[in-house]
Amino acid sequence: MPHLLEPLVIRHSHRLPLPTGPAGQGDVAARQFDAVLMSVGFKLSADLLELLSGLSEGTVVDTAVRTLGTVRDMVGDHVRHNVYFIDFPANVPDTFDFWTRCITEALADDASRDRTLAQLESGVVNLLTLPSYGTYQHTYAEMLGHHDELIAAAGDRLTVLHLGSTTDDEVTALYLALAGSSTPLNDDDLSDLKVLAARCVDGPQPEAIPVRENRAVVNEARLTAGSELLLDTVTDVLRLACALSGGDVTLQEPTRFRTLPRPVRRALLAGLDSVIATAPAKLADVHAHREPWKRLGERLHPHEYPRWPHAAQVFAVARGELEARSFDSRVEELLGMQDVLGATQLLKSAPGKLFRSLDRLLRTAIDEEEREAVVAAAESVVTEVSGRVVLAVREHLHNRAGDTGERRVFVNRLGRAWVAEDQRPPVLPTERKRLITALDAEIGRRLPAPERLLVDPDVLDVALPLSGRATAAGLGVLPRGSVTPVAGELLRFFVYWKQAEERTDFDLSAVMLDAKYRTVAWLAYTSLTQVEGEHSGDITEAPDGASEFINLRLGAVRSTFIVPQVNIFAGEGFEEVEESFFGFMLREGEQQGQPFEARTVRMKSELRGPGRVALPLAFRRARDGTWTAKWMHLYLKGLHSGNRVEGNRVTIATLLRGIVEREHIDVRYVADLMAGGGTTVTVWDGETIPSEPVTYIGLERPDGLHPDSRIITPENLRDLVPA
Repeated sequence: MPHLLEPLVIRHSHRLPLPTGPAGQGDVAARQFDAVLMSVGFKLSADLLELLSGLSEGTVVDTAVRTLGTVRDMVGDHVRHNVYFIDFPANVPDTFDFWTRCITEALADDASRDRTLAQLESGVVNLLTLPSYGTYQHTYAEMLGHHDELIAAAGDRLTVLHLGSTTDDEVTALYLALAGSSTPLNDDDLSDLKVLAARCVDGPQPEAIPVRENRAVVNEARLTAGSELLLDTVTDVLRLACALSGGDVTLQEPTRFRTLPRPVRRALLAGLDSVIATAPAKLADVHAHREPWKRLGERLHPHEYPRWPHAAQVFAVARGELEARSFDSRVEELLGMQDVLGATQLLKSAPGKLFRSLDRLLRTAIDEEEREAVVAAAESVVTEVSGRVVLAVREHLHNRAGDTGERRVFVNRLGRAWVAEDQRPPVLPTERKRLITALDAEIGRRLPAPERLLVDPDVLDVALPLSGRATAAGLGVLPRGSVTPVAGELLRFFVYWKQAEERTDFDLSAVMLDAKYRTVAWLAYTSLTQVEGEHSGDITEAPDGASEFINLRLGAVRSTFIVPQVNIFAGEGFEEVEESFFGFMLREGEQQGQPFEARTVRMKSELRGPGRVALPLAFRRARDGTWTAKWMHLYLKGLHSGNRVEGNRVTIATLLRGIVEREHIDVRYVADLMAGGGTTVTVWDGETIPSEPVTYIGLERPDGLHPDSRIITPENLRDLVPA
């Protein structure tokens, strides 16, 4: 079991749990292990290399095998990345010439000649019917023979694996961090939490589990172990029922409830009964999820358990047999009567809802007196609002400074994006500035006050993860809205997918836009070459997995923006395929190498979202010619089939404008607040390692920091969001 949990620890913390085994002469094997790691962009820390060198050779080899498998998966090197054009990025043909060649080859093939002639006579040729189109024409080994070895460069990625404590300690620490997170986790992290909760249910527990989805996962483990459940709302019970049925604990997608064993039914009903007996007003929460409650009632059979009458009331409310007026309906009634003062007073009893309603209340207020009452109410309860909500409202108010009438970008919890006209009246400057001042003061009060803060300058513009669902799982992935520098001559995108059951065709594309978000050019299977670069060729099915690449020479790019995208042309969706991920590499011009080289990968992100078009991130060129990446993690609904870059350029341009021009709460904001609170903030020069303990925030943990230092990297950036 300990070895099974090692990958979780490595992925989340870049720490290798303390290797154990007999002492020996493992120095040669340890150096070989380090060398192989470096070939895929990883390296052992000095203390980890030293420890392994003192263990037996067999122990080092076993550790290396397990670890290499994990890191190769992290970077996308666990699969073979072939390309359609064997010499890519060299010798990629013109699109029309390539299609003509495919038709010529089809006419020379006895099996396809008649069909191709018939299509030519009709004036339309289906590329998918041409024998040489869309499938690899060579083996992976043959492709490797056409590429020189990669030349090492100083800019290649090097992710250090640090020495951890025992597996039990590392697993417990990871469990406490995920379960006690102040922000929601993404689906992959929730799955990891489920594994960890089952292991750690009898051990140390976090002081609080503020995120309800996390609580549902933990409660599932506690129910299985016979421990006391953590329930204080009826919705906690509903989420737990979803977890027990393998459903969606976020309640965004419907769950098909399973037939539950009698002991489980008793536990759920007893929990419901206790919640309502303690606070009858919580019956009003049932209205938000009436249909799931009715379906769950069919599985729990509450009428068979008269000893829990309060639980039966929950299902009576869901069926409409018992009235329980919701809090939101009372607020809506007051606002419907233009009673802003009454609505504000009522909302003070639910501080989180008050904060989420501030913009509307201020827009609805008819005079200065009402606006003053709204602001005063927010100031009086700000200490009772979660840090995540305070930060989210702070970010929202900051971005309400501009004129109204612009296009407004909406992104739901699943990452699906859409655009609408912004017809809201403005929030007046006086109230807006006063609220921002109050929010800054409250966040500053909650932040830790270390004596010294050391900050990597490249992390200053990284957005705080106010929701884990704004960050996909993967390596080097940052929250939506983050901005990071991009340095290198060649930028190369890649997508890999493996279909589960039906033929599936993913298409990697990139559209280039000017400073006014107008299309300059694009690279796709319909445009294989441009001044900027090359496309590796269209692969139209992936029973054994398939890859597509786009190679760009940044010095030749004629545009301000580069927007890579993955379109589903046919087949299974991102959440249906067996596996799919996107990433990008950076290289210098002379490095050569294979189309995919693990140590040049800067980011690898899982593609798991709704919609048929994925927009992971965008790249922007500044006036001085330098490039940055802006992280988006968006999905467009798209068409059921036939999605192409040509069909969604306008939507992408509009979305890009909304994301690029929105300013997010970032690490710089936190560092400035800490500096204002008396902390000495130092921007790290990338070389000098302080000898004393510090709080360090950066994209990677430097080797050699004092062991008592607090380390914050993208893997635990959520720790900067105060409770």
